[in-house]
Amino acid sequence: MTEFLWRLPSRGDGRHARPGQRNRGGFGGPAPVTPATDLRPGRFGPFDDLAQIINAAELAGLDGVLAPYDPDGEESWIVAGGALRGTRHSRVVVEFQPAFGTPVYAAKISATLQRISGGRLAWRLAVDSDPADARARGDRVTGDDRYARAAEFLTVARGVWNEAAVPSAGFAGTGFRYAGTHYDVIDGGFRGILSGLPFPAVYLTGDGAAALELSAEHGDVHVFTETEAGVGTAITALRDRATAAGRTVRAGLELPVIARETEDEAWARAERLWREVRPDGPDAREHDLGDGRWAGFADLGYPATIGLVGSYAQVAQRLSSYAEAGVDSVVLAGHPHIEELHRAGEHLLFLADPVGRTLTAQEAIA
Repeated sequence: MTEFLWRLPSRGDGRHARPGQRNRGGFGGPAPVTPATDLRPGRFGPFDDLAQIINAAELAGLDGVLAPYDPDGEESWIVAGGALRGTRHSRVVVEFQPAFGTPVYAAKISATLQRISGGRLAWRLAVDSDPADARARGDRVTGDDRYARAAEFLTVARGVWNEAAVPSAGFAGTGFRYAGTHYDVIDGGFRGILSGLPFPAVYLTGDGAAALELSAEHGDVHVFTETEAGVGTAITALRDRATAAGRTVRAGLELPVIARETEDEAWARAERLWREVRPDGPDAREHDLGDGRWAGFADLGYPATIGLVGSYAQVAQRLSSYAEAGVDSVVLAGHPHIEELHRAGEHLLFLADPVGRTLTAQEAIA
């Protein structure tokens, strides 16, 4: 069964490609005040819109949502907490920078979120951050040192999570101890209500050697972005490194999607959005890679450049081919979110993953 997650908006959701026009629910600009767009002016804001998107993801049958890190967007931990509180079954992946706080603090926050959600929280570490963003946050760590710090972060977080702290006199306790380059912990660990909970599954990203090595040693899922050459070679490299480390790491893929009843309808949608940001010059199909993949999504404001455009059957076939290549976790995205979520749930997922999305007679009875 393939896991399907949906990438939540962090600062805008709407029908337009231009970021300045994405102001649905109060995102990205002044809140709508006309009766045609909001019957309750001043009473409906971006978090109400996020709640609808999160509910739509659960109702549409996706396995969960990703609350992305965005230096100019909503705080992902707050969004993730709201998503966990507002759902019953969805996995919620919170993306954050390791420099956001100490690993002990992140672990404690997560233990509370695991308690309120029945263990549905997962982590996605945004390790390879923009240097300007890092300095704006007061983070001086650069280059491959970011991956070394992330490895220490995960080691400490798991250590305090799995070690019950014992009250100690001085430094003579028996809790978790760690002395590293970035973190030092003495007699750490959780007791009482914070102990015995499942540690969040760890999602990681990146294509370089340091990123793959971090996943091989510490990750549960490594999420790639599509390239023109495909992700097969990268998945093989990940598996080789994980095997050498004596571990198994799942492969994931982040994919924007434009899917409609027919291929022509899907391309018409892509072309309309494309003309909003590229009114002159070549049309959208100039970036068609010829196999259902389109390399124009970054221009429309998506973090990934390459995604899928086509009929539901065509996109489902492409998703199935990724599964056959070893991808078993897919982060989908589409604008506007609520509409595209329902399209995915009603027309796409059961075609892409018929076994995982179809109840057996016994399951239906249960």
